[in-house]
Amino acid sequence: MSKRVEFSVVIPAAGVGARMRADRPKQYLPLHGKTVLEHTLDCFLGHPSLQHLVVSLAVDDPFWPRLPIAADSRVLRAPGGLERADSVLNGLERLRALELPDEHWVLVHDAARPLLHADDLTLLLDTLADDAVGGLLAVPARDTLKQAEQGRVARTLERSRIWQAFTPQMFRLGTLYDALSRALAAGTTVTDEASAIEWLGLAPRLVEGRSDNLKITRPEDLALAAFYLSHKGA
Repeated sequence: MSKRVEFSVVIPAAGVGARMRADRPKQYLPLHGKTVLEHTLDCFLGHPSLQHLVVSLAVDDPFWPRLPIAADSRVLRAPGGLERADSVLNGLERLRALELPDEHWVLVHDAARPLLHADDLTLLLDTLADDAVGGLLAVPARDTLKQAEQGRVARTLERSRIWQAFTPQMFRLGTLYDALSRALAAGTTVTDEASAIEWLGLAPRLVEGRSDNLKITRPEDLALAAFYLSHKGA
């Protein structure tokens, strides 16, 4: 039986998605009748335990106001930052302004990851409900992985110990805010929320999810996402 875990979500969506070679940021590309970002938000808006959903957007974003979902009272807006971590931190600031307790669970999810299954969201919430640290969806590496140096293989990594990090990543509001604030102030490179938590000396829990929780990064990913969406629930 699923546990009742109240949570909020932060979606950093201020990126430009240059690798997509498109006329707009990748989160606004059309996908299966909606934009990528609308599909991403839909992954959470129907959940009964969702408290708040914050989208961190570029201040001069011309695309967001055109979306019907921009008028949804459940969706709050925060200013985007130069990097993903800055946008997430701004989203957390928006939640803190609502006077949520430090123990409140916050999920951070990529704007360009529109294929999160409801079962994976439930699994993450249930698995981490009583966890002291929090964690993230991830999948074990399937392929042989090489470490490169100057374009050549330096060594082969031990695949059994390698996981691919996905989102959502789920941590307590106070802990994540402290981790990101301190890591950024120290000039640490923060590639995801888990890396900031690790910087504090904590060990996030890995929760194995579905491998089709795809992040749209390159043009071919959009076609693959459309294929998955057309078969979702089948």
